[in-house]
Amino acid sequence: MNKRNFEEWLKTFRASINGYDYYSDFKKIAENAAKMELEINILNALIGAKDIEAKFQRIISKYPECLKAVPILLAVREHEIFCQDELGAFTYNFDNLNQTTEQYTYFMRETGLFDLLQNHIISNLHDYVTGVEAGLDSNARKNRGGHQMERLVENYLKRSGINYSKEITTSEINQNWGMNLTFAENKRWDFAVKTRSNIYAIETNFYTSGGSKLNETARSYRLIAEEAAKIRGFVFIWITDGLGWQSAKNNLRETFDILPTIYNISELEAGILNKLLQ
Repeated sequence: MNKRNFEEWLKTFRASINGYDYYSDFKKIAENAAKMELEINILNALIGAKDIEAKFQRIISKYPECLKAVPILLAVREHEIFCQDELGAFTYNFDNLNQTTEQYTYFMRETGLFDLLQNHIISNLHDYVTGVEAGLDSNARKNRGGHQMERLVENYLKRSGINYSKEITTSEINQNWGMNLTFAENKRWDFAVKTRSNIYAIETNFYTSGGSKLNETARSYRLIAEEAAKIRGFVFIWITDGLGWQSAKNNLRETFDILPTIYNISELEAGILNKLLQ
């Protein structure tokens, strides 16, 4: 049974674990902007052009590869863009040109790109594309956030000088260390640590908001905790946090009551892994 007070433990949960690198990946932003640098620099000639449509047609007649850079001007990653109006429906391919020069000119006019370029709304396409890439990179925050808890725990493992395996399967634990974890045959654990006395399998997660997934997670880990307790020399550690648990605390409490090795970030900071795994 867990000797800690659940309600007091839950009060120490955090609203966020966003690291400094969560908000923008500027290296990736710069790399993406550089991919179209040549095409973008050629299209820069359109900025402030008086007869922009004629100039655009001359440019793509001589340098048709410049059209590859058009989607990113609209903050679009795809190489094909579908558009429809009273004149009909068109799919524009910007890698393998499938429309006439006049039709691409119509696309530039109707999407507002000519207005953007001709009327000095922007002064430099490279800077503009860098800004677009920064905006698109914000969509990747969810993916970065999904791995933050794993990285946080891994940092504490490294700081403690603990030898660990990452993303290790049950079969690998069985083969490497002579265990027989039949209750979790197909499971992949976030981390595993072997000490002189025990094999520790570690799962990590962080939830900023509630939902049915939290109840499922708590029930699943409660079953793992019950099975793990039956196996000599095997210890299951669950490190979790986040205010999302407020909506599923009853299920979390049930796991907390039977799993003494359930911890949160405050306990990581207090050195629990160092104390437990040395």
